[in-house]
Amino acid sequence: MEIKDSKFVMSNTDHRLCPPPVLPEFAFIGRSNVGKSSLINMLTQRKNLARISVQPGKTQLINHFLIDDRWYLVDLPGYGYAKVSKKSRAQWQRMIDGYLTHRINLMCTFILVDLRIEPQANDQEMIDKFGANQWPFALVFTKADKLKPAEVTTNYELYRQSLLERWEELPPMFITSAEKATGRDEVLAFIDKTRQLFDAEAAARDFGNR
Repeated sequence: MEIKDSKFVMSNTDHRLCPPPVLPEFAFIGRSNVGKSSLINMLTQRKNLARISVQPGKTQLINHFLIDDRWYLVDLPGYGYAKVSKKSRAQWQRMIDGYLTHRINLMCTFILVDLRIEPQANDQEMIDKFGANQWPFALVFTKADKLKPAEVTTNYELYRQSLLERWEELPPMFITSAEKATGRDEVLAFIDKTRQLFDAEAAARDFGNR
């Protein structure tokens, strides 16, 4: 799948104010400074679609981007940024949980993980939370270009083994690099395949209502 058009639609703090749920959505979330904005820009081939900041924790809203008038890419606030007040973190968490729980057209959330570092507690907690709530998700390992090929393999396997200690079945997992566009085709192919499921279900509903 190639992306020809991508544009910002809106930002808000309440899932009830998001665009009407008539198109499939794919959300992206991760620890602050995991490279989420860079990944989004790489996937859409837009340098500044998602704003990149040297200050972690900059994304504080639910941001919707319309892709080819066919699906939404949703940029969610990061987590694990220590300099944000407890009150702000709690507000963000309620906002994110509300979106993940009630957004009926959300097909998958990509949880971004920095491949350079060992499994972090807040990443593991987020992954387990998705599992407990049965929210569909995939793992995207970022910054693979910062490692040697052997290190990529070793760290990826470390995450696999960590997950297998708690999970019987692993989620889809992708290794990416925003700098080298590694994993772009694989992530977009997964989105396209999953988006088609939404379209098929919508067509079936329309046929049943005739």
